[in-house]
Amino acid sequence: MIMNALRQHRWLVLAAVLTMLLQVGAALWQPSYMKAILSVMADLSLTTAKKVDRVGGYGVGLIGVAIVGLIGSVLNTLAAAKLAQSVSAELRERTFRKIQTFSYEDVEKFKAENLVVRMTNDVNQIQMLLMMIFQVLIRVPLLFVGAFILSIMTMPRLWWIIVVMVVLIVGVTAVSMGRMGPHFAAFQSLMDRINGIAKDNLRGARVVKSFVQEDSQAAKFDAASDELLGHNLAVGYTFATMIPAFTIISQLAIFAAIWLVSTFVTQSASVAQDQLGGIMSFIQYMMQIMFAIIMGGMMSMFASRGFVSMGRIEEVLDTPVTMTFATTDQEDLAGTVEFDHVSFAYPNDATPTLKDISFSLPAGAMVGVVGATGAGKSTLAQLIPRLFDPTSGTVRVGGRDLRQVSQATLKATVSIVLQKAILFSGTIAGNLRQGKANASVAELDRAARIAQAAEFIDRLPERYEAPVEERANNFSGGQKQRLSITRGVIKAPKILILDDSTSALDARSEKLVQEAFDRELKGTTTIIIAQKISSVVHADTILVLDAGRLVAQGTHHELIQTSAVYRKIYETQKAQEVDA
Repeated sequence: MIMNALRQHRWLVLAAVLTMLLQVGAALWQPSYMKAILSVMADLSLTTAKKVDRVGGYGVGLIGVAIVGLIGSVLNTLAAAKLAQSVSAELRERTFRKIQTFSYEDVEKFKAENLVVRMTNDVNQIQMLLMMIFQVLIRVPLLFVGAFILSIMTMPRLWWIIVVMVVLIVGVTAVSMGRMGPHFAAFQSLMDRINGIAKDNLRGARVVKSFVQEDSQAAKFDAASDELLGHNLAVGYTFATMIPAFTIISQLAIFAAIWLVSTFVTQSASVAQDQLGGIMSFIQYMMQIMFAIIMGGMMSMFASRGFVSMGRIEEVLDTPVTMTFATTDQEDLAGTVEFDHVSFAYPNDATPTLKDISFSLPAGAMVGVVGATGAGKSTLAQLIPRLFDPTSGTVRVGGRDLRQVSQATLKATVSIVLQKAILFSGTIAGNLRQGKANASVAELDRAARIAQAAEFIDRLPERYEAPVEERANNFSGGQKQRLSITRGVIKAPKILILDDSTSALDARSEKLVQEAFDRELKGTTTIIIAQKISSVVHADTILVLDAGRLVAQGTHHELIQTSAVYRKIYETQKAQEVDA
């Protein structure tokens, strides 16, 4: 995944690597100038004028190297930032496009809040990882190897100090990484949990306030937040011990080097000049080695979060889509619907929601589907537009198995108005044109009249350009349902499914909608999922579901005589109306 993205930006990769080499080369070159300057200062055979002349020359060279290193650092940062931003933007887009291909089953597998965290936090972690790779992680081994070799070349007799310092620092880093690794692994799952709690509370703010559940919801959020805080504190405490440990090790190494050099300089004047010139370079190389190990260890720990995030993004991108379409050709299907021994169970649910259902509906019929709560009415409706595939059996539209129909054909043939009216932020026109992208104002007017939405749309100064706030909070429940029905009707589908989508309408508005359907949608197969029998009493045929099974089918008058389940529902609702 990342390698493919990097190949597309190979020039940025090359620029980042070359500027990093320039930066590392300048850093390794600087100590040699310091050695030369100190050697000149310690050379008793040179006059003061010659010393000033030579030191001035070396000083100019040192400034030049520093400028080269600075330029390399700036260019490296620009290249790495551009590369990280470009790759992360492409990953975010690919992940979003992949999620758009997911079926309901795939979304349920990951959960919505988990996918949001992966598209945001995880992609940001990968962006940071790429920045670290091209700014630090590649630089660290180059700096370490170069400084190690040059330090031994500078002071061959002190090689063992370097080795001991490296072993101690690597040991402290390894122990610290071992302690922090499990805490980093827990960060992302806790972020998922916190995001889910926050999302539920924001969506259900009215429920929380209505039932005075602010304290309990705050306690739930605090518990997850405190757990994340505990992991962060554990990492912080480990860092608090790491840095002093590194400082002690490096200072002891410097002390040992200076002490040993002080014993060497008493041997002869030439030895003193060479050792005094080399000790500063040696200490600088030691610091570079220590810096490389510390930065490598610390960045590796942070990079582990990036690699975990990379795995989470790859999991989304590599997930095979459970629902595929066999063809891309668009066909013109009739409005017939057939269920042939269909059974269905939701993922991870051992109990089937629908059990061996068979029926056939002619084109243009008005069909009602009734049953007790949990009977499987909405599930049956969701199989027709292929939001789910049946576990067994076949669903046919226009005589064709839905598994053999293209997505474009299915979208043009079937329209569903879901039980929960979902509108997006924007304008009324923007929401309605999700049903038909190129719908004209005349088509919007016709659909709005059928759904009885014109009643309130015409009162708005902007009409179809009126704003829709987040979650359509500026509209009532009945208005949202009528807008949803308008969106479903606008493309004149062969099959229209209303999944209890008139539940928030008053009796008068519901009657007007039904009359408009009878008048305007004569050629459309209309399937009405309803809790109230009054909503389907005039249907051509009514399907009665009970515990996931189709127990009766017929007109209202036939079912009153033949179906005990239907008669019980009807009598219960009739008694409730009398009591009211």
